[in-house]
Amino acid sequence: MTSPHYHINVFWSADDECWIADVPDLRPCSAHGDTPAEAVAEAQIAIELWLEVAYDKGFPIPEPRYRPAIYAA
Repeated sequence: MTSPHYHINVFWSADDECWIADVPDLRPCSAHGDTPAEAVAEAQIAIELWLEVAYDKGFPIPEPRYRPAIYAA
């Protein structure tokens, strides 16, 4: 299964003491890791699993829409 490209926000969580990777277009879909790269890698797995469950259950698959303000024109 090839998934669309969903944006991943990565940020440090002082409360959790780890990096969080959040996928705004897929609620709730996030992951964490000891490094930003590890959090993103885990989020990519979470995206695939999120989509797999949605396909299996017949849930709608949202199009990637989230664009951070840095890309706004």
